[in-house]
Amino acid sequence: MVDAVPTPSVSDREQPVDGTAPGADIDVVTTPSVPEDRELPNYRFRFLILILAAVFCVTTSFVIGQFSIGVVDAALILISPAVHFAMSLDIPILDGIVRTLLSPLIPMMETWDDAMYSVIFNIRLPRILTAFLVGAALSTAGASYQGMFQNPLVSPDILGASAGAGLGAALAIYLYLGTEAITVFAFAGGLLAVGTAYAVSRLVRGNATLSMVLAGILVGSLFSASISYIKLVADTNDQLPAITYWLMGSLAGATMGDVYFAGVVIIIGIIPLYLLRWRMNVLTLGEDEAKSMGINTNLLRLIVIVCATFITAVSVSISGIIGWVGLVIPHFCRMIFGYDYRRIVPAAVLMGGGFLLLVDDFARTIATTEIPLGILTAFVGAPIFAYLLILRGRES
Repeated sequence: MVDAVPTPSVSDREQPVDGTAPGADIDVVTTPSVPEDRELPNYRFRFLILILAAVFCVTTSFVIGQFSIGVVDAALILISPAVHFAMSLDIPILDGIVRTLLSPLIPMMETWDDAMYSVIFNIRLPRILTAFLVGAALSTAGASYQGMFQNPLVSPDILGASAGAGLGAALAIYLYLGTEAITVFAFAGGLLAVGTAYAVSRLVRGNATLSMVLAGILVGSLFSASISYIKLVADTNDQLPAITYWLMGSLAGATMGDVYFAGVVIIIGIIPLYLLRWRMNVLTLGEDEAKSMGINTNLLRLIVIVCATFITAVSVSISGIIGWVGLVIPHFCRMIFGYDYRRIVPAAVLMGGGFLLLVDDFARTIATTEIPLGILTAFVGAPIFAYLLILRGRES
């Protein structure tokens, strides 16, 4: 006689593997923790607060700076192209309505000078969009890497992407190839570093996750040594300062071209991570449990590595090396939204983008000369991470 297998309760989060024959032994696996229905409104409220905080960060970034612009003026400047386009429409039926609604804005627009318009569209808009994209990409990549490697101390540069991008940028600066070439070389260097790390890990037998981490450390060290050599032989008058400043990270030279380039790659890279977020929940349970649920862990890891690497490489290529964002922000997401990657991934996008926006605001306003982002993120991220470690230790 086969003993009856009790049905696990919802609170236990244990379910039998699908496809088990009746009367057979049933393997029990633990599925990712999912909040009860009664908790969903609380999570929705937290997401609403996070969205409002991100909007506040964007709004604040438009109005603060050495050139002071009011909130209303900044908003009207941003919508002015749409207003002028609507006013130019030659549609008889809508002409009267459009002009009646928008005509009060015209006198206000006439009070602007060219400097205000130029500051908003040529300086702050590209920089704000770039900062948000880079922050969102680094935090999402960090959360994905941490879930894939089952290690909360993993950051986006664990596979050498940052070192590879730094080597590419340093080489382009050393060869006097121009700003556009620096971005392209940095992007290619990041991809080359991670590709090399992945190829080396495939040659090592044993634990695939550990092999990837060790290969990433190896490749990162080699590329970092190459950067040091380029700095050694670089011209101390112009090349060496340019390389050093780029490696410290900055968004001072952000353009709309960077936004278009980074935006396309980052969005394309984040979409698969968002769609695979529930599979990351299963992967955190372990290799055997994930395989028992029919998940191809090797393919899943490859997809996550490729997507996270692409968004990390493109971020570093336009901003330089910015640390701590991909390490600290995922911890904040888990602290607020739990360990469910269905919520961690979208939360990382909003929280990472808002965090880097605030840091960039401090970088361009806290002193007369702009402070590199890599320095500020370390000053801000290290104490926060120490606090999280202390808090986690007390809870355990």
